[in-house]
Amino acid sequence: MWCPLCNHHDTRVVDSRLTRDGMQIRRRRECGNCGNRFNTFEAAELKAPRIIKSDGTREAFSEAKLRDGMLKALEKRPVETRDVEAAIRRLLREISGAEDVEIPSSLIGEWVMRELRELDQVAYVRFASVYRRFEDIQAFRDLIERLERDGTGGPDQRQISLLEPARRKRGRS
Repeated sequence: MWCPLCNHHDTRVVDSRLTRDGMQIRRRRECGNCGNRFNTFEAAELKAPRIIKSDGTREAFSEAKLRDGMLKALEKRPVETRDVEAAIRRLLREISGAEDVEIPSSLIGEWVMRELRELDQVAYVRFASVYRRFEDIQAFRDLIERLERDGTGGPDQRQISLLEPARRKRGRS
């Protein structure tokens, strides 16, 4: 490994540790020439199939695109980062475990929606509206009605109910 400061090729590993998520190894290195210390990260390369897009074109799978799409849907939602990272890891395992060398993007979209539905219903609706290209309000209604019908155990407990304080006040008087 070369030193990013002086470009010397003689560096040694001072310390190695797993990252918090256990998916990478962080190595602390020191340059034998200038003494500069820096970190490197080592991760396993996943065998990912090629993606068949809706227009029939093919492209390499991009973890960055997967992550960006999920994070955009989850923007400003009360979901913990570790839960998001766990969902992304599940998706990556599912994608890399696919037996086909090519898989349709629609299948990955369905898998992402499944994970988002478990994480946050609002994020799920956001992603589904873009992914399924909703063109009118009825498409939103249908999706929300399906969510309500399938049930997920009631309202999201992380959200503040606007009706509860009023009910409590009426019940006391």
